[in-house]
Amino acid sequence: MNVTREVILDLLPVYMAGEASPATRALVDEYLQQDPELGRRLRLQWAETLKQTEPAGLPPEIELRSLKRTRRLLVWQRTLFGFALFFLALGASFEFSTRNGRVQEMHMLVRDYPLPFGVALACSLTCGTAYLAVRRRVRSAGF
Repeated sequence: MNVTREVILDLLPVYMAGEASPATRALVDEYLQQDPELGRRLRLQWAETLKQTEPAGLPPEIELRSLKRTRRLLVWQRTLFGFALFFLALGASFEFSTRNGRVQEMHMLVRDYPLPFGVALACSLTCGTAYLAVRRRVRSAGF
């Protein structure tokens, strides 16, 4: 297939943005090897564009405020995870009774104390849900 220079020039914006398919990239690369003048001009234009663009830096106070907010959210995330595990373990506690070195009876505490078990389970679910919300906020694009 014979590809003209106009077709390659039409494909260059997609190629330069890195959004071209592998087949299109291969086609443009092959054409640029056959036309070294266009490849040279393209490299010069690319270098000039890179020199003109400066990375946009945030003011230091905004970066510091964002860092402090992220650290605070990470502390909340760890704390909520710990409380969720604590309340879950509390609700899933066992009681053992032994006599003469042998286990006589073993059962979960929910049998004897159903209300505290429900409260512990509700606290665990609440802390777990809050943990997931904070985790989503930390991982979102805003931070």
